[in-house]
Amino acid sequence: MTALTLSTAAVAGLRADAIVIGVAKGSASKPGGPVVAPGAEAVDQAYDGNLAGVLETLGASGAEGEVTKLPAPAGLKAPLVVAVGLGARPEEGSGYDAEALRKAAGVAARALAGTRKAAFALPVAAAADAGAVAEGVLLGAYSFDAYKDKGDAKSGKNGKGPLAEAVLLGGKSRDKAFKAALERAVAVSEELNRARDLINTPPNDLNPEAFAAVAQAAAKEHGIKVQVLDEKALAKGGYGGILGVGAGSASGPRLVKLSYTSSKAKKHLALVGKGITYDSGGISLKPAGHNETMKCDMSGAAAVFAAVVAAARLGLEVNVTGWLALAENMPSGSATRPGDVLRMYSGKTVEVLNTDAEGRLVLADALWAASQEKPDAIVDVATLTGAMMLALGSRTFGIMANDDDFRAAVHEAAEEAGEPAWPMPLPEHLRKGMESATADIANMGERMGGGLVAGLFLREFVGEGITWAHLDIAGPAFNEGGPFGYTPKGGTGSAVRTLVRLAERAAAGELS
Repeated sequence: MTALTLSTAAVAGLRADAIVIGVAKGSASKPGGPVVAPGAEAVDQAYDGNLAGVLETLGASGAEGEVTKLPAPAGLKAPLVVAVGLGARPEEGSGYDAEALRKAAGVAARALAGTRKAAFALPVAAAADAGAVAEGVLLGAYSFDAYKDKGDAKSGKNGKGPLAEAVLLGGKSRDKAFKAALERAVAVSEELNRARDLINTPPNDLNPEAFAAVAQAAAKEHGIKVQVLDEKALAKGGYGGILGVGAGSASGPRLVKLSYTSSKAKKHLALVGKGITYDSGGISLKPAGHNETMKCDMSGAAAVFAAVVAAARLGLEVNVTGWLALAENMPSGSATRPGDVLRMYSGKTVEVLNTDAEGRLVLADALWAASQEKPDAIVDVATLTGAMMLALGSRTFGIMANDDDFRAAVHEAAEEAGEPAWPMPLPEHLRKGMESATADIANMGERMGGGLVAGLFLREFVGEGITWAHLDIAGPAFNEGGPFGYTPKGGTGSAVRTLVRLAERAAAGELS
């Protein structure tokens, strides 16, 4: 991953391959052409104070995501200046928000792929700004090259390697707050990028057993307790949902429990992740054109795994337990059929009307298992429904909960982390559609509002009196389009930062 350092060195004399500066659009009160952002004063001076004019001549406007490269003038040791758009200029007295800095740094880092060293002279007024820039750099520079020929990667035939080193100017390397911000950015970004790697790994190499092995190795490295239930243990325990989904695959299912504990913790947060390492739809086979990206159906489990490890690395004063419900949903002679009835870990029976509604089945068992420990709150994360994508698009995840205040708290955590999310309801009238003449409940209900129906199903398996929220990340978990901001094509690591922020808020006593 890109190496990061903080520096207060003068930009003019810094030896680097490129200098990154910020450019903003004019504000409502001060319209006009591009405006050079704070942090780039020395660069502007090297252009005789006319950097904004030069950029405007080149067509730059300061719009978010815009990149303009220009040769550096005499007076700068670096040969290249990279101007990246920050979007709208803040009003007088206000600084650039963290997400604007994060996105700009990410765009610049990606534009500098193959570069050895770059200096980032973006607006950094406080430690939080440095942390945002650091996150943007590390997330934007991400690339997944594990399956590319290493020789070609070096020669550039398969693409350039990521930016090797980034120097964050304006950051005080000896200041405790700045050092803490950088350390947090590194820990969270490294674990988020690990989640991206897992999501991008082909399903022939990442089955439930392999995912569990990755979790075990990370747990050992970071002092996290781990327990893995294989097929025999799941059968003995009565985990009918996980077993039912995994019954058609040659790769057996797993339930992984990761436990990070702090001696100073006053709260216990349980995180539950859907981990379908490949989803064919089972007997209710997906139509052609809907299978190619189904390696990403374990994104929820990847997010939970990354969040638990990040909490451990940050030493947060909160207990965090992660539950990874891992299975491969395949059609075969042993697969669960539509019409079958599964007895879940909770004891409830579920009539399976559609084997492609499998995520809720593995989550139901894991939610009940998490409930037995009586945590203060449970949050599950899943690429659960296409209906949520229809409702909120490809960049926003939905939040449902059995407690309005907790739903609001999760939404606030997402906003603080810079992840687009939206609170969604759980309408009681939709529960009736899941009534079954054969079992306690069916795994399908009304087609309209399908994302909300799935949330209502999951609520059935949360222990009484336990606060719970459900994040449906079906839209933002896997980016099939081009990269944007600090988000790459492919696995995104959606919800990792929200979960970490929620854990931080719990540690600070900000959750009731």
